[in-house]
Amino acid sequence: MRSLELGPIRRIAGTVRLPGSKSISNRVLLLAALAHRDTLVRELLEADDTSVMLEALARLGIRWERVAEHSMRVAGGGGTFPVRKTELFLGNAGTALRPLTAALALAGGEYRLSGVPRMHERPIADLVEALRAAGARIDYLGTEGYPPLAIHPAIIRLEGPVRVRGDVSSQFLSALLMVVSLAGGATIEVQGELISKPYVEITLNLMRRFGVTVAREGWRVFRVPAAQYASPGEIAVEGDASSASYFLAAGAIAGGPVRVEGVGGDSIQGDVRFVEVLESMGAEVGLHAAAIEVRGRGKLRPIDMDLNHIPDAAMTAAVMALFADGPSAIRNIGSWRVKETDRIAAMATELRKLGASVEEGADYLRIVPPAKLRAASIDTYDDHRMAMCFSLAALGGVTVRINDPDCVAKTFPEYFQVFAGLATP
Repeated sequence: MRSLELGPIRRIAGTVRLPGSKSISNRVLLLAALAHRDTLVRELLEADDTSVMLEALARLGIRWERVAEHSMRVAGGGGTFPVRKTELFLGNAGTALRPLTAALALAGGEYRLSGVPRMHERPIADLVEALRAAGARIDYLGTEGYPPLAIHPAIIRLEGPVRVRGDVSSQFLSALLMVVSLAGGATIEVQGELISKPYVEITLNLMRRFGVTVAREGWRVFRVPAAQYASPGEIAVEGDASSASYFLAAGAIAGGPVRVEGVGGDSIQGDVRFVEVLESMGAEVGLHAAAIEVRGRGKLRPIDMDLNHIPDAAMTAAVMALFADGPSAIRNIGSWRVKETDRIAAMATELRKLGASVEEGADYLRIVPPAKLRAASIDTYDDHRMAMCFSLAALGGVTVRINDPDCVAKTFPEYFQVFAGLATP
């Protein structure tokens, strides 16, 4: 396994053009595949998670072609998939496996869906049970409640409300929202507290772009009409707001100024609210329509924040806590437990290597920064966000070794080159 040494880095400054958002890219690809007419998708993320989605769509008979760098033309299938029997390998991409499970359960074919070993440890029972209640025939091929899955032809009935839990992953609700319009529409009722609401907002926003508007009553009831998706003709993917957080945090820690382009105040992504964390910690933030600028103003202030709405960017906040002048708490992050790794446990372990005292709860971390960071070898758990977050530790006057840095290929293959381009040793 390869490792990468970083730092010590004295200052971070410059401008970054962000890659496309993973969450938007894979939703757009699926909606384009389900739509009538072709869709030109510009600024598409080109990384592992979108590659597995594109490969899956191709195996399902959806034609697509690259027309320029980061631009694909997807031929819409008009609500159906031409191929009615195939096997799909979806890596560790929840944004591919969860919505495709819902789409294929309604497709009338025979499908098998699998992924890497960690994907087979990520729960999917809430989505499967919601689909089964509507008549879907889905079998677990391994551990009950987890992929891999076998999906069989079935008669789907959506006369009554479709009920799905919202407290494990918002992707289950998003998956249902994106497909039930093609089966005559439905009322979807969320049971329990819906987490990560901004990701559902992304889903609803993109569905409107493809011609399907959902009425909702708060975050409990969603009324999806019977409708077919219509291509907008062309759609541009925003820069990834989660990826922006690393560069913005670096600017706050190590002076800046740092400007990220491709995401800003007009963003449909919830992680743009990471600017609230930056401001709470004392950074100077300039929020523009499609860009964000940050400057550091000395030692960071500690925070005690509920970051349920920005779970990915919350990881960046946890590493920023190393640079604060007191203890910080990151709360309501229980969804970290079922991500690419158990991120609460992994984050606590790696922060301690750097000298922090960390209290780990079921859904929170309390981080006491050390008087001085220690050099450390950081394990990344095949989790792209662990690798990118802990690059920030090199701003603390120490050398940090990132083990398996290539795991960033999941969403940002060029991350470390871009990061190095902003650094002054």
